[in-house]
Amino acid sequence: MPDRERVIEVVREWVGKAENDLITAAYTLRIGVGCPTDTVCFHAQQCVEKYLKALLVSLGREFPKVHDVAEILALLPVSARPTMAPEEARKLTAYATVTRYPGDYDPISLAEAHEAVRLARRVRGAVRKSLPKEALKRRAS
Repeated sequence: MPDRERVIEVVREWVGKAENDLITAAYTLRIGVGCPTDTVCFHAQQCVEKYLKALLVSLGREFPKVHDVAEILALLPVSARPTMAPEEARKLTAYATVTRYPGDYDPISLAEAHEAVRLARRVRGAVRKSLPKEALKRRAS
């Protein structure tokens, strides 16, 4: 398989995983009051992380196995970075590294979970504009 085809395939795999995380977050959020907001936010973070890594793959950039959204963003050229406030990146990172485990932190409100999904959708939209179109097509099952 030529290099470009392999890159497209790997980007497609990252996109597929990111899409599954967004579907899980959005579907779980539909429960409303009483939904596991930590799960929603974890999957929103995973969606963002995987889309950013898909973009890095498409640009031929290496990246470490980290969950820190700010660190991943910093690996992208400034012109390719989706707009994200430092506070948004910090919160997303906490959803993958702190609140997914038992600990001493404030509970995540339903409003905060909604915001995490909105942020994931915003990043998704921005990144998809920069990815190769053929990598956005789902493979036939």
